Amino acid sequence: MPNQKTYQPNDLNSIIKIRMGETKLGEKINRNWQADEVKFVILGIAEDIGVRVNRGVGGTHTAWESFLNAFLNIQSTKMLSGAEVGIYGCLSFDDLKVNSESVEVIDNEVVKAISEIVSLEKIPIIIGGGHNNAYPIIKGVSQTKKQAINAINLDAHSDFRVQEGRHSGNGFRYAFDEGFLLKYAIIGLHENYNSEAIIDEISQNSNINFSFLEDIFLREKMTFKAAILQAIDFTKNAPTGIELDLDCVENVLSSAMTPCGISSTQARQYIYQTATLTDVAYLHICEGATQLATGQASTLTGKLISYLASDFMKAFNHRGTDYTD
Repeated sequence: MPNQKTYQPNDLNSIIKIRMGETKLGEKINRNWQADEVKFVILGIAEDIGVRVNRGVGGTHTAWESFLNAFLNIQSTKMLSGAEVGIYGCLSFDDLKVNSESVEVIDNEVVKAISEIVSLEKIPIIIGGGHNNAYPIIKGVSQTKKQAINAINLDAHSDFRVQEGRHSGNGFRYAFDEGFLLKYAIIGLHENYNSEAIIDEISQNSNINFSFLEDIFLREKMTFKAAILQAIDFTKNAPTGIELDLDCVENVLSSAMTPCGISSTQARQYIYQTATLTDVAYLHICEGATQLATGQASTLTGKLISYLASDFMKAFNHRGTDYTD
């Protein structure tokens, strides 16, 4: 059965590396995620079942703890003090079998958590696990807001495979077909890893907009910023979830890691632009790992996710202001 780990003050304090003359974010982070002053609630998901059902490399369950250790130890500043951040906890699913029925169990638990966060009018930030969790996140937000929402996804893959049982490759398909996802924009698809059938289908769907990595960086038909702004404009009619699959970031340890992708800095630019210019419904950073089932390991994945999550919160906090003030 699923296990929800909540963090007591002493749990967080044990992670923070205190240094004289500095204040770490973890020292200021709100210990009560339901408090009125909390804007952002962080939810960890420690699972790789959806990835493995989709024939990906396991390991996405390892990202959460690495992220939390990095995030709590960044500096508390006027850009992001920590008081506006709460931690819901982490959902883990160690006892479930690797099949689509188990992914449905995960779906149900994620929907519950997301609904609880959104019902208090807070923005969920979901870290870890596979991209299968896009479906229950979108469903939870949509049901709680009582309206279909949009999503922007920076990803090498469309994750719009057919409904063949739940896995990490069809979360947006299920959300779209069930009416929870209204418009879907994808940035930076890789031509080598999206079937002609899927490209033909999404090309003909007026509620889906996409760009290819090759059109941005090889053929130079548009700039990366133009691709981001195109997606933002396409989804501006409704609250929009911001999705980032770390398998599109070059050489980052992930379930389908790539030697040819966007840079970590470009991923940060994407997060900054979308957090600044959209009606944000949530942030979801997924598919990263600190250790894969193949044995490959990296201590940097959690630190990168910490950069991305803090970029999102800083951009949202200071929308419409001059950072030099």
